[in-house]
Amino acid sequence: MREQTFVTRRQGGWNRLEALLDAADRGGLRRLDSAAVQELALLYRSATSDLAAAQSRAYSEGLRGYLNRLVARAHAYVYVESARGGWSRVARFFGQTFPREVQRSSRQILGCTALFAAAWIVAYWLVSRHALNAYALVPGDEIPFVQKSLHDSNFAFDRSFAPAISAAIITNNIKVAMLAFAGGMSVGLITLWEILNNGLMVGAFGALFAARGFGTDFWATIAPHGVIELTSIQIAGGAGLLLAQALVAPGRLRRIDALKANARRAGALMIGVAGLLVVAGTIEGFLTPQRTSLVFRFGVGALTAVLLALYLGWPRRGRLERGAVSGERPST
Repeated sequence: MREQTFVTRRQGGWNRLEALLDAADRGGLRRLDSAAVQELALLYRSATSDLAAAQSRAYSEGLRGYLNRLVARAHAYVYVESARGGWSRVARFFGQTFPREVQRSSRQILGCTALFAAAWIVAYWLVSRHALNAYALVPGDEIPFVQKSLHDSNFAFDRSFAPAISAAIITNNIKVAMLAFAGGMSVGLITLWEILNNGLMVGAFGALFAARGFGTDFWATIAPHGVIELTSIQIAGGAGLLLAQALVAPGRLRRIDALKANARRAGALMIGVAGLLVVAGTIEGFLTPQRTSLVFRFGVGALTAVLLALYLGWPRRGRLERGAVSGERPST
């Protein structure tokens, strides 16, 4: 192929790559949206092929020099800048992407929260009336024999074991969240069952401890880590309902396309849930076992509630991915 013909055919891609690099020079890769970043990577690969072709065909030194500079310039963003931006992407996800997705999926999450709260209230009322009702609501082998406060019965261990206890708690909570999430593939039935059981258990246990005079200690013991932990479970349930929605009501999309779109949203929620559960498990493993006053424990719980509400509920500007089943427009 003659050099002039080669340049005529490939010039458009080079010009587009230069335009993307100019935009990145002005504000970094963060200035580009995900589609533009992907396009930059594809054009970079195309330019490297063009450079190889120009060298093998002994095209002019000016063309080879131009392509060499263009490829080197793009390489700095495709590889070097991407590697440096690892932590910034993590910060951007937890600072922007995850909270925005929680806000966007608020209907599904609030639906799980309503079910959890209703189960909690009903279980508390039934068990308060008659303690044996707990056996109709919760598996018998999980019902505690209440002889002392929750704090004393749960945390009478050597404090040097706190790291191991924390790791075990985090692992168990993530398993529960993953089950609520994966249950979405049962058109949401398993998800709703997990949320229901979670509410029944909290309500029944609270009533059992209250009946023996340990009610205040029960809620104070749960408070430091419970706000984050229980909120995380509801978010995981919301992620499961997103999957169920794609299966049951895909709207104008093909069911497989709806499932792919909502699976991306649900995946973002679950990554965020894992981060929240690490925080909750750390608090439960290190802070909750300490023999602190009721006021302190309730105070920590209130503080986590306020911070979590601000973190998840504060309006954030930014683009969300299009194509979800709900048909909601991304925030701008």
